[in-house]
Amino acid sequence: MKIKKSIKTSSMLLLVLIGFIQPIKAQKGTNKADKQTIAWRYELESVATGIQGTDQVKVWSYSKNVETATEQAKKNAVHGIIFKGLPNNGRVKGQKPLARNANLNEENEEFFEEFFESDGGDYMKFVTLVNHGQIAPGDRIKISKKEYKIGVVVSVNTAELRKYLESNGIIKGLSNGF
Repeated sequence: MKIKKSIKTSSMLLLVLIGFIQPIKAQKGTNKADKQTIAWRYELESVATGIQGTDQVKVWSYSKNVETATEQAKKNAVHGIIFKGLPNNGRVKGQKPLARNANLNEENEEFFEEFFESDGGDYMKFVTLVNHGQIAPGDRIKISKKEYKIGVVVSVNTAELRKYLESNGIIKGLSNGF
């Protein structure tokens, strides 16, 4: 009788521990991805100008994990449009960054930390994966034993992103300064 109770108690304890371990493992991957993203190591290519203020961008992200690079591509695309702008590619005209102030990230550090949070950050409102995040065969490049360079095409609603940043006082409106 005592043995059965002990086994039941041990089983219940084990289930509770497993319940705690799974989210911690998931969070570890997220933290790792966030650390890689904080370095903001990526490249952008203009792919197309979409309708109603959207831009399609190929984001080249670097990571040890292909899935991580694909997820981080969304964050990198929004970051790039805000701070780097989009380069010309011959077919598609480039764009200047939304941020005209080189110190904008440092001056609004708390805002951007929350904005780019992996779990529910507002940046997700402005970006979607094109083709469900499918990676073309030539867009998965192994650059070392432990790292890939992954090209993912995303669509960014640049017009809505601009409005959002303006309404939060992060950037000035286009009509200011004229």
